[in-house]
Amino acid sequence: MIQEEEIREILSKGETSKIQFKVNVNNEQSIAQEMLAFANAKGGNILIGVEDKTWEIVGLSDENLRRLSNLLVNAANEHIKPPIFIETETALIDGKKILVVSIPEGNDKPYKDKDGAIFLKNGANKRKVLNNEEILRLLSQGKNLFADELPIPQASLSDLNKEKFDDFFFREFKMGYEKFGMSYEEALKAKRVVKDGRITLAGLLFFGKNPQQIKPIFCIKCVAFYGNSIGGTAYRDSRDVHGTIPVLFDEGMAFFKRNLRHTQQGQNFNSQGILEISEIALQELLENALIHRDYLKNAPIRLLIFDNRIEIISPGSLPNSLTVEEIRFGNPVVRNNLMVSYAMHTLPYRGLGSGLKRALELQPNIELINDVEGEQFVVKIGRGEEV
Repeated sequence: MIQEEEIREILSKGETSKIQFKVNVNNEQSIAQEMLAFANAKGGNILIGVEDKTWEIVGLSDENLRRLSNLLVNAANEHIKPPIFIETETALIDGKKILVVSIPEGNDKPYKDKDGAIFLKNGANKRKVLNNEEILRLLSQGKNLFADELPIPQASLSDLNKEKFDDFFFREFKMGYEKFGMSYEEALKAKRVVKDGRITLAGLLFFGKNPQQIKPIFCIKCVAFYGNSIGGTAYRDSRDVHGTIPVLFDEGMAFFKRNLRHTQQGQNFNSQGILEISEIALQELLENALIHRDYLKNAPIRLLIFDNRIEIISPGSLPNSLTVEEIRFGNPVVRNNLMVSYAMHTLPYRGLGSGLKRALELQPNIELINDVEGEQFVVKIGRGEEV
């Protein structure tokens, strides 16, 4: 049950992307659109009986409370497709009754009104979703769609490197697919490199001859700056990295090794110095960026090196309401299961959920930033400014 102190705190802060005030509700279609916008986002609460401009409690009569209970249930069941589950609760504040409507984040996104319109929270308001990319991302969040399994209409079997796939298959099963009585095409289908006759995004990115020819934005942009400002125009090193995921990983690590310092830490004088930042930590972080980024967001991964820090920026904030604290303790970022299965046999991948935890143990000064508004996940690691 929601407590009086909690309601007073909500009232003191006003409307947000998760809180909305209404004096009263009479239109089922209108309130259904408000509720489905919450369900398509992170969920939230609607407080009915509160003035939205002044945040003043005006209260509701018992008759209104009974009417609203029926109206809201009907709106959730008849005006939202698929129907959503809501909870309603009456609260007494300063002798006045208000109705608190709780809408959880939905598991079957995107939710639509009876006319097929999709709405999403935009701050304290809602907006209609018209962009196909946003609709795809809502589908992905609703667990009805996985970006890495999307078929790529522009690609054909001729865009795949058969040797790369054959090597991957042999690494996983210690024998070729011929030993299983399978053809090349059957093996591609069995490993979901091909789905419904089309190459999947994961298949293209792991086994394509030239993935960026078809999906140019899924590359890595690497910049090593002089100084500490991203606005700087002088670069020590700047390049775009193209290729399959294993190539992106190798070239990304080469960029780090080329532009970070190597120091003598007690080893033989003639031996190569040790990288100033844990190499294994960098491997884990780069793998995380490549495998768990949001592939429904058309943006590259960025590797930035400054005099006082490095930054690894992945498109997409954390999925499924995960928090930074949760992933610090090994809770996995589950977004691209197919890519994870390929990474197990093509990268130095050490297991789902343990990568960030291991990186933090080896490099404790890692800062993790889940930028929800900017729709990106940022990793920062401090370094000395002496270059």
